[in-house]
Amino acid sequence: MWMLRLLAVILVIAVGAGILLYVFTGNRAYLSFSWRLFRYGLVFALLVFALMFVERLAIIPL
Repeated sequence: MWMLRLLAVILVIAVGAGILLYVFTGNRAYLSFSWRLFRYGLVFALLVFALMFVERLAIIPL
């Protein structure tokens, strides 16, 4: 679980850095990179939560 938290912090830092670079340079590549990272991070988080939910459901009937 600590690794997921570490990945979340790294993701937030990377997205923030991309947005800041876009603000300072005006290069839209940084903004699209941040958006892509955010989407992949969101999909990954939803998959992890879905797996945790399925695991919780699988344990209850036993």
